[in-house]
This record gives sequence, structure tokens and C-alpha cells, in this order.
Amino acid sequence: MEPRTIVFWPESAAGPTNNCIGIGHVLAQRGHRVVFAVESSWEGRLTALGFEEYLVDLAEPPAGPVDAGQFWKDFITETAPEFRRPTIEQLQTVTAPIWQELIDGARYSQERLTSILDEVDPDVIVEDNVVAFPALLTTDAPFVRLVSCNPLEIHDPLLPPVFSGLPTTDDRDWPGFRAEYERTHREMWESFNEWVIEQGAPPLPDLQFVHTSEHLNLYLYPQVADYQRSVPLAPTWQRLPSSVRATDEPFEVPAELAEGNGALVYLSLGSLGSADVELMQRLVDVLATTDHRVIVSKGPRHDEIELHDRMWGAEVVPQTNVLPQVDLVITHGGNNTTTESLHFGKPMILLPLFWDQYDNAQRIDELGLGVRLDTYGFADEQLTDAIDLLAAHESLRQRMAMDGRRIRAMHGTAIAADRILTVAEEHARR
Repeated sequence: MEPRTIVFWPESAAGPTNNCIGIGHVLAQRGHRVVFAVESSWEGRLTALGFEEYLVDLAEPPAGPVDAGQFWKDFITETAPEFRRPTIEQLQTVTAPIWQELIDGARYSQERLTSILDEVDPDVIVEDNVVAFPALLTTDAPFVRLVSCNPLEIHDPLLPPVFSGLPTTDDRDWPGFRAEYERTHREMWESFNEWVIEQGAPPLPDLQFVHTSEHLNLYLYPQVADYQRSVPLAPTWQRLPSSVRATDEPFEVPAELAEGNGALVYLSLGSLGSADVELMQRLVDVLATTDHRVIVSKGPRHDEIELHDRMWGAEVVPQTNVLPQVDLVITHGGNNTTTESLHFGKPMILLPLFWDQYDNAQRIDELGLGVRLDTYGFADEQLTDAIDLLAAHESLRQRMAMDGRRIRAMHGTAIAADRILTVAEEHARR
């Protein structure tokens, strides 16, 4: 196959960027040119992995250097008190403000993205983001959408509304949540849709903030956890079982944790959720009362989190090389950690904070693949009992290990690379 140029435009967060890195790594190994357009705080992170890197500001640049994705870390730190609200109240205090920040970033970056695409001249563009960037749809290259969020983002009338965390088996609260979403988001959507059209892109689907590709849409969720739909998805929609990068550093369990009583537990609230130091410290303190051993992804405020005996942690850990070695995972329910835990066949305890984390937590709980807890209201014994339950549940652990082997055998990053290249080839023949 003639070498092609693929541009990835991921959201400025670890999950979407890492998903794109996994796919981009496969494409680069096959001899294709892989270019990342990334928010400026990621400077140097993609070139270090062998990719071309073009930087994009989503707002007025800060005066000094910042960590990758720092804007969202700061935003989450400031917004964290709102995470204690029910999801229907978060629509106004958390969800809508996040949409607005994303929309502002799309507006600010329009000119820069247009110039990058003109310079690079890609054969295909892959976006892993939840808002539209008109520049991606007004070039000659085909646009591929990658959805690394819970599949409820893809609407179905007989499934719970996205961001609600409501069960699939009880629809009593669905209408009220949808009505509140309409109330809190309609005006913002109308303004954004008008701007998108002014830039020359197609209109957005009603009350949705991103386009569906006419060429290819890949959503990241293994079949074992996916939803039964009342309306089949169009052929342009295809499921990815996983998208796990092979670029993480090797990891060896520290000697002091390699042996001992209890399970080996991995605690991660993601690059954003771990900024809630009060919650992180409470989890660490409760875990210290058990016989279990713990690996902690401490996050950006790592120096504020005090670990105890039988614990090891770092600001950033190579998650995809840690997960195969642990017994279970305590997570915020971010799509990246959820799907990677399923990829490696690990049961989960889920403590959702915002966005689709509630949907992932509810889905894993109702399928019996883990336990959802009240993130701020759980009693200490609920957490310790859940760990003991999952660690001792041998049949569940065996079933999930088997599911994990099946997921890994499908090689999701290779599937994604194949399908993206098919779009590029079809475009080249026109």
C-alpha cells in the first residue's frame, strides 16, 4: 500500500490521546506518516513517541510552561465541589460548563487547525473529541470520528440518556433527565450550530455537539459490556473492542508489594479525577486499614497524597503494563480505564465523578463486572467489603480473564488502523 498521511486530533486529555497513540503506533509501524495535532501543553509528548507534532492553542496561551492537559486539570480542581451533586443537577453546574469550554476551544482553534491541514495535506483525519471542529470537515480529506466515551453518547430512544448514570432496566427518570438536558443545553447548542454552519461545515445533529462521519465512526467499547440497541447503527458505525497502546514504559511490581496477603489493587481516578486530593487521600486511608497491597496513580497533585505501608505510587504510572499484574481496579469509570480494565480482564470498583463516568459505572455494576459506589457518600466498610467480594469471587475473575483474552486477541488498534486506511484508499481512488 502506498504510504498515507493520517492526522489525529484528540481531545486534550490522557484517555483520548492515548487511544489515538495506540492506533497511530500501528499505522507508523506499517510505514504511514502519522501526524498529531495536539493542544499546546502536550508539546514534545508525541514527538518523543516518533510522531510528527503540530501544536494548537485552545485559548490564550499561558505565560509559562504547563503540564499536558493542565487546563482541564485546573478546571476539574475548581469544579470538584460540584461532583457531589446528582447527575441531573450536574447538567447545569458541570456538564454545560464543560461543553462551553470545549466550544470556546473549537472557536479559538479554527484558524490554526485550518492552516495545519492545508500544510500537512492529509489523506484522512481522525478526531477523538466530543465537539465539532469545522476545519476538519471543510478540507478535501475524509473525516473519521473516534468515540472514546460511553456508547450512550450515540443516542438510542430505548437506552438511558448519556451522562445520567441511570439504569437500563428502569426508565422512570429518563424523561426528566432529558428535559433538563434540553433546558440547560438548547441555547448553547443553537449558538454553536450557527457558528459551525458559518464556517462552512454541515449543520450539527439536533442537540448534539459533534458530527457523525459519512465515512467511518469507530466507538470504543467491548461487546461484553455494550448495550442492546433498539435502532441498529448505520454501517458507517463500527465497534472497537479496545484501543490499548504499546508505548508505555515497562513496569515491575515493587518488591515490597510483590508478595503478601490480600489482593494487589490498582487505584486510579484518572489524570483529572486524581486532582481531588481529599477524595484520593480518603481512599488511600481506607485501603490502609486492609491487608491488601495497593499501587496508586497519584496524579498531578502527587506531592499532597500520603501513602501508607503496603502501598506504592507515582504521579504517572504505565497503566497498560500495571493492569495485567493486579487483581482488581478502583477507578473513576473513565472510558479509557474502564475499557483497558476489561481488555485485561480485571473487575472494578467504580467511583464516578462527572461526564460519562456515571454511565460506565452503572453499566459495569448492572452487568456484574464490578461494583458502583457512591463516590462521596460510601461508608468505609462498603469499599473494603467490595474489595473482599471481588478478590474472592473466583468464577467472576475467571470469566473476566477469559473475556480479556478474547478482547486482546481481536487487536483493536489493528482493526482501527485497517479501517482508517480503507477510508484513505477509497478517497485516493476518487
